[in-house]
Amino acid sequence: MSFRRKEDFEYNISYDPANEVPNGGANYNGLDYTDKTQVELHTLFDDVLKTKMHGLCFSLYEDSQKPGDIITEEQVRRRMKIIAPYTKWVRSFSCTEGNEFIPIIAKEYGIKTLVGAWLGNDNEVNEKEIEGLIKLSNEGYVDIAAVGNEVMYRKDLTEDELLEYIKRVRESIPTSIPVSYVDAYYEFTIKPRITEACDVILTNCYPFWEGCSFEYSLGHMKQMYHQAIHAANGKKVIITETGWPSQGESFKDSHPSKENALKYFLNTQSWSQQEGIPIFYFSSFDESWKVGAEGEVGAYWGIWDKNENLKF
Repeated sequence: MSFRRKEDFEYNISYDPANEVPNGGANYNGLDYTDKTQVELHTLFDDVLKTKMHGLCFSLYEDSQKPGDIITEEQVRRRMKIIAPYTKWVRSFSCTEGNEFIPIIAKEYGIKTLVGAWLGNDNEVNEKEIEGLIKLSNEGYVDIAAVGNEVMYRKDLTEDELLEYIKRVRESIPTSIPVSYVDAYYEFTIKPRITEACDVILTNCYPFWEGCSFEYSLGHMKQMYHQAIHAANGKKVIITETGWPSQGESFKDSHPSKENALKYFLNTQSWSQQEGIPIFYFSSFDESWKVGAEGEVGAYWGIWDKNENLKF
C-alpha cells in the first residue's frame, strides 16, 4: 500500500556508479545476463521462487478496489494461499479495513509477519491503526511491529508525534517484539532521534524513483543499504521495500519493462541470498488504484499481475 505522490517522486540523493559501496562483492551490478535466453531467465525466476524469498509486501486490493474499501477475509486468504509457497515473511501496511486479516492468515501458513500501522494526518484514523497494531501484537500475530510508513517523507506528522506513537506501542506490547518505523533510507541519517527510537531499521530503497538506469540499479540499492547501515549504529537493517515496475512511464533514466523488472527481481534475490540481506520485495500483486497516486507506472509493481497470474 506504500505509494508516492507525483510531486514527491525524486529523492534528493544522486548516484555515482564509480563510488562503489564497501563489500559490494563481485556482482556489484548484478548477474550476467549476456547469454541468457528468455526461457533461461524464466527458469531462473522459477528456481528463485522455489527457494523462497525472505519477504514479500502484501498487495491487498483487486482491480476496482482502493484504500478505504473494506476487504474480506476470503480475499486475503485467497491471495495468501498464492504467495505462501514462495516467501518466509509477509509485510502488511495497515491494521484496519481488512488488513488485520493478513498477519492472522499468514500465521496459519507458518509465515512470519512485519505488521504496520498506517499513520497519516488524521488523528482518528491513527488511533484505530495504533490500537489495531497493539491488539494483533498482544494476540501473537506480529513478529516485527512497524509504527508508520514514510510519515516523515510525506510530512504527515512531526517527529515528536511519531516518537510518541512508537513509545506508546512499545509500552503496550510484549518486549520480545521489535518496534520500529519504516521510511526511505536517508531519513534515518537526517532524523537521528527516530533512528535511536527504533529497535531495528526498516528502510525503503528504490533506485527506480531516483532515476537510476537499470544497469546500475543494484549498485545503487547497495549504496542506499550501506547508508542505512551507517546511520543504524549497529542495529539490524531490513530493506522493507524495493522493486521495479514492469510497464508504465519512464522516470529519468529508469525505464519500466518486463525484462528490467524480471532482472531487477533476480538481482535483488541473488544479493539477498548470497549476503544474507533481509529484503521485502515490493510487491506481490499489481494494484490498479495506484495509477492515481503515481501515474500509469504505479499499477505494475507486482510479481503477479492484477488477475493473480505470475508475470514471468
